[in-house]
Amino acid sequence: MITSIITSLAVIFVILGAIISAVTAIGIIRLKDIYSRGHAAGKSATLGAIFLLFGTFLYFIATDGYINMQLIFGILFILVTGPLSSHLIMRAAYNNKTPYTKDTKIDELKNEFKNKKI
Repeated sequence: MITSIITSLAVIFVILGAIISAVTAIGIIRLKDIYSRGHAAGKSATLGAIFLLFGTFLYFIATDGYINMQLIFGILFILVTGPLSSHLIMRAAYNNKTPYTKDTKIDELKNEFKNKKI
């Protein structure tokens, strides 16, 4: 009974992770500048990957009955490095003065980093 419930939860997490990853890919294609694309890649791709790995983790608990530490380390690694890497890419793009789209109205970092390299 509990095995089928955990397996069902694992399938739900894997399907949600796949859907979120697909929406992320669509967002990266459709968004206009690097800042918007980095936001989509940093947040939703991280969530999609974590859901996929957590679903796999639950599946191994339900079928084999053991806890896979590699999946836990993978979840923690993606949780830390996904948003951090997209933040650093967007910071490097801002530092190189990559242009915004025409829809961008406000540059809140302009006055803060006027004479500094970030």
